[in-house]
Amino acid sequence: MSESNAEQEQNIIEQPMGQILSERYLSYALSTIMSRSLPDVRDGLKPVHRRIMYAMQQLRLRPTTGPKKSARVVGDVIGKFHPHGDQSVYDAMVRLAQDFAVRYPLVDGQGNFGNIDGDNAAAMRYTESRLTVVAELLMEGLEEDAVDFRKTYDGEGSEPVVMPANFPNLLANGASGIAVGMATNIPPHNVHELCLAMEMMLEGDPSIEDMMEVISGPDFPTGGILVEGKESMIEAYKTGRGAFRNRARWEKEELKQGQYQIVVTEMPYQVQKSRLIEKIADLIYNKKLPMLDDVRDESTDDIRLVIVPKSRNVEPELLMEALYRQTDLEVRFNMNMNVLDKGVVPKVMNLKEVLQAWLEHRQDVLVRRSSHRLEKVKHRIEILAGYLIVYLNIDEVIRIIREEDEPKESLMQSFKLTEVQADAVLNMRLRNLRKLEEMEIKTEHDDLCKERDQLEALIKSESKQWKAIRKQIGEIKKIFAPDTPLGARRTMIKEAPAVVDLDDLEEAMIEKEPITVICSAKGWIRAFKGHGHDPKDVKYKDGDRGRFMVEVQTTDKILVFGTNGRFYTLGCDKLPSGRGFGEPIRLIMDLPNDADITQMFLYEPEKKLLLASDDGRGFIVEQKDVQAQTRNGKQVLNVSGDVEAKICTEVPDDADHVAVIGQNRKLLIFPMDEMPVMGKGKGVILQRYKDGGVSDVKLFNLEEGLSFKYGAGATTVDDIMPWLGKRAQAGRMPPNGFPKNNKFD
Repeated sequence: MSESNAEQEQNIIEQPMGQILSERYLSYALSTIMSRSLPDVRDGLKPVHRRIMYAMQQLRLRPTTGPKKSARVVGDVIGKFHPHGDQSVYDAMVRLAQDFAVRYPLVDGQGNFGNIDGDNAAAMRYTESRLTVVAELLMEGLEEDAVDFRKTYDGEGSEPVVMPANFPNLLANGASGIAVGMATNIPPHNVHELCLAMEMMLEGDPSIEDMMEVISGPDFPTGGILVEGKESMIEAYKTGRGAFRNRARWEKEELKQGQYQIVVTEMPYQVQKSRLIEKIADLIYNKKLPMLDDVRDESTDDIRLVIVPKSRNVEPELLMEALYRQTDLEVRFNMNMNVLDKGVVPKVMNLKEVLQAWLEHRQDVLVRRSSHRLEKVKHRIEILAGYLIVYLNIDEVIRIIREEDEPKESLMQSFKLTEVQADAVLNMRLRNLRKLEEMEIKTEHDDLCKERDQLEALIKSESKQWKAIRKQIGEIKKIFAPDTPLGARRTMIKEAPAVVDLDDLEEAMIEKEPITVICSAKGWIRAFKGHGHDPKDVKYKDGDRGRFMVEVQTTDKILVFGTNGRFYTLGCDKLPSGRGFGEPIRLIMDLPNDADITQMFLYEPEKKLLLASDDGRGFIVEQKDVQAQTRNGKQVLNVSGDVEAKICTEVPDDADHVAVIGQNRKLLIFPMDEMPVMGKGKGVILQRYKDGGVSDVKLFNLEEGLSFKYGAGATTVDDIMPWLGKRAQAGRMPPNGFPKNNKFD
């Protein structure tokens, strides 16, 4: 065996496949969670955003300097800090510059950086960028040992682990991301309100309800109206999870002759205007918004989306309510404040915990910056003390420097100087040996001694640290005051709107037209516009004739009952036109060839039906329970063998008795209470027969009497006692004059 083969065998590790996959996937998941998707609670940034800002700072792209090509920034980011695709880095930088995507932009973009219509930014070689004032606040103190640094991916440089964050960026700008097994979605907020809440926290221990008195809710960059209830928002901020309803802001614009149009001036957050317009246009084309006539985009620099109603009689509030329900003019922002606690542990935090984590980070930054400054001050004081010794012994110092071979050691021995002081004296210029310079050094020395004492006291005292942090928050609050362009609240807060009945709204929105549905004896169905058609004027195919005629609206549904005991549901808006002979009803619903139609009528879910088979069995069923969802229909009355479903009649609201006439011409009347109300089944025996079966059934009110067809008119039997009995009896012969076809009507 060769030496190389032996070495390869030593590197082979035997391990179960499940364990290998588990370890590798866990590594991938941790990398995704910590290095890509979840923001740090302290600065609210993901690694790619942090590296973009640091690279721009290294390029000295300050707000007061000229911008540089975005390609230059992206090149530095992927070359020094973030070894990923240039397009992904550029996309991340573009979002930081979009004022409709970020509440407080961190990048000042020059050129085409996309728009609210969803158009992409220009290529990075065409655009330029630099940092904003907000970005400078985030990185304030970066050169003063405010945070830890770590090696870059190639070990040649270093990058900050977290930004000093003199700005509550996590809640101010929000964040979103999807990791492995977890996600985050944090809405943006108003910085002035956040500062007020943190001042409350520094004064005492407020509850989230108390903090919600100053934090109204999310403040989206695109504005809009927040219509979430107060209690719901409080619960969301308590748990770190919840949802906020964000609506477009609109106004009614009066036109001539009492006409008006609706103008949308602000869009909900993260809604693309072009797609929204396409959606509204589709709804108009498909007649799902009959109250709406047109939609136009008249936007320039400001949003102006014009919605034109069909009639001036349409209530604008009702029209907008329909649009809110069917389009993205109202969206729900689902909040999930899942963040990295101290950059390490994923955790869902509530509002108070997020702000507390930022305050603790600011305390740590303050102490580190103060310690860094203290070391600088002590070093300078040490040098100044050496300068003062020189001025007191200037002649001797000059002699030592001119004559001694080792002037540094001689100075240290003669005047008890430290090595730092001796080096500073030897590096001093001769022109600084003036009396005026000595006075300036004494003044600087005294000032630095005072600053040293203050810094030492600050580092030792936690109360002084919080006092200093409160002062910093006060300065931020001034920068983002409500009367400034950056600080003004954009999203309006309104009370939760009253709940609108969805059925009433749909009924008002859907365009209704009266139609008459006609089905022939051979099963050809069609719909004529309007009501009041004379059956004699309807033409049929040769050998065919009329059978069912139902007057309905285009928004109604029709129930069809077959001899197989199944109910079929037909939508009136999808029936063939009455211009021709129609279409076979079997093409619309899957009615078997051995079955026929028994009844066809308007679907009214609040009413009941009596069903019966030709063997005399039946029951009462509610119409809402018979509606079919498929073309196959819904089996309600169970029949088998030679037995067929025969009777389907509506139950009048005031009916209290049932009249049954058999093929044997026997009439039986019994109370309707004896009939069960069922969802489906065979039912119970209505009337008992030796031969034949049921012929007809009628439900009526006892006080009004039983009526039936008599000659060209109708007659009523007031005394029904001879035929009154119990369900399932045989009955008696009907009264004189009862129709020979054994039908009540």
